[in-house]
This record gives sequence, structure tokens and C-alpha cells, in this order.
Amino acid sequence: MKRRTFLEVSLAGAAGVLTGGLPKLLSAASTSKSEETFQLGGDLLVNRLGFGAMRLTGEGIWGWPPDRENAKKVLRRAVELGVNFIDTADAYGPETNELLIAEALYPYPKGLVIATKGGNTRPGPGQWVQDGRPEYLAQCVDKSLKRLKLERIDLYQLHRIDRKVPVEESLGALKAAQDAGKIRHVGLSEVTVAQIEQAKKVVPIVSIQNRYNITDRASEAALNYCEKEKMGFIPWAPIGGSGTRSLSKAGNALEAEAKRLNVSVVQLALAWLLQRSPVMLPIPGTSSLAHLEENMAAEKVHLSADEWKKVEDLARAS
Repeated sequence: MKRRTFLEVSLAGAAGVLTGGLPKLLSAASTSKSEETFQLGGDLLVNRLGFGAMRLTGEGIWGWPPDRENAKKVLRRAVELGVNFIDTADAYGPETNELLIAEALYPYPKGLVIATKGGNTRPGPGQWVQDGRPEYLAQCVDKSLKRLKLERIDLYQLHRIDRKVPVEESLGALKAAQDAGKIRHVGLSEVTVAQIEQAKKVVPIVSIQNRYNITDRASEAALNYCEKEKMGFIPWAPIGGSGTRSLSKAGNALEAEAKRLNVSVVQLALAWLLQRSPVMLPIPGTSSLAHLEENMAAEKVHLSADEWKKVEDLARAS
């Protein structure tokens, strides 16, 4: 089933029971293509609702997923539903996440953008240590190319800035890889506006990936900067992560409102991100086919400005 057909069918039941003053779930035909897509780096047209592959690993983001075949089915289904922007990193597994993507999707369909990252090492499950040495990052790029079976990586992101290494040196290695044709575009992860501006003196930056969701907006300044500069903003933890702040947990402040709207809290949170900014590129991740389809249906949840304000107020109160 095509993505548009799936979304129309999956929301038809919910839309049909809405009555009176309840918000509408608009049909796919009412949303322009320009609202659904974004030109990443000016030349990569991506559907704004993407897929984060990190969860397709073992516990602690370590090793292969417990059900490898199911993980591949999730990746393939994501593409079937219209995802053409997949985010991964060499640290997820480590390495296994990139290998899994190639196993599931190579040869890649035309237009699929795979973004990966380097600069975080993994001593063990749940452990993350920065390494921004230029010689290390140069190796990371080459190894990711091999694992992903790519000739060029569309978006390569510095996973974290290593405080022990001048950022100019770290990014210099990525600029060299870009000049060599190994990387198309460069992005950053978990950075401030000042760090973005510093980085742009070394290499063009087309996107950032910071923690951001309806209950955690500490990166608001960075998002506003991305809007101004027409850079992609990729929010990680788009539904609040896996802890007690996760919007997928029962009993959160948005639960009653989501029920009133005949959508899930997760769908409401993802839809809020999409309406928040045209440069927003959410990448919700999951290892469940059912959750994947639920996430993708969020693209067609549309509320009025007043209704979104109510949702925001409830989120702030949580």
C-alpha cells in the first residue's frame, strides 16, 4: 500500500467519528506537497517525517536487535510508507545499525537519504565517549561508507563535539571528506547557535540534531536559527525519550486531550513538531511495525492555531 493511501485509510475511521466542535483530521489532499517535504542542503528533497534507526539495536543501543528479521521488516515498511530520510550512526550497535540498514534496503530505492554520524565511541552498552580527532573521523567516514554500501554519504553529522579537540580540527576532517566526494553535506548534533556559527567558518552546515519535543524546548534558539538560515532541524527524542518524561507513558498531561481528538499522544506530539516549523524533520524510531504505522499517520493530524495552543499549554503544565 502506498503511503498516501495508507494515511487516508488509517485516519478515515477517526475522522468519521469527529462531531460538533472537535478538530478535524484533514485528508491528505488538503496538505500541499511543500508542507510535507524539505530541501535538505538545497538539493535533497526529503519527506519531513523520517525514521530514526537507533532503536533497531540490542539493549543499551548495543549489538544486534533481538529479532533481526523483524528489524529489517520495520525498515522496509518505513520506506513503503514514504520515509525517504533515515538517520543512523556508527555508534549505534556500534556498527550493527548501519550494517542492518544495508541488509534490509540495499540496493537503495531512488531518492532515499541515509544520514549517519561519527565522533562517539562505545566502550560498552549504554556508554558514550566523544572522539573528535580528525584522523579518527576520517576513518569513521570510510568505514560508514563501506558498511552502508555507499559511494557518498548524503548527510554526515558530527555526533558530538569533543571538548578535548578543537572543533575546527574535527570539522576540517569532514570538510576534507566532502572535498574528496565522500560526503555531500555536513550536519551537527547537540550544539548551540554559537557553535553552529563557529562550525560554518570551516564547512557549510545544512542541519543540526538537538533534543527537542513538546515538553522539552531548551533548543528553541537553535530551531529559530535554523529557520532563519533554512537549515534542517532534526529533533531527537521527539516524543520525550524512554524515561518518565516520555509522552508514550500512560498518565501524561496530553493523554485526555489526545483521546478527545481521537488520536494517540504520540501522534499528537509528532504532529505538533511538524506544525511547529517548516524546517522540522522529526525522526521517531521504533522496533514495532504497529508503532511505525501509528507514527507515520501523525503527518495528517491538523488542528487550528487555538487548538495547538491548548495542546502546548497542557504540555507546559506536565
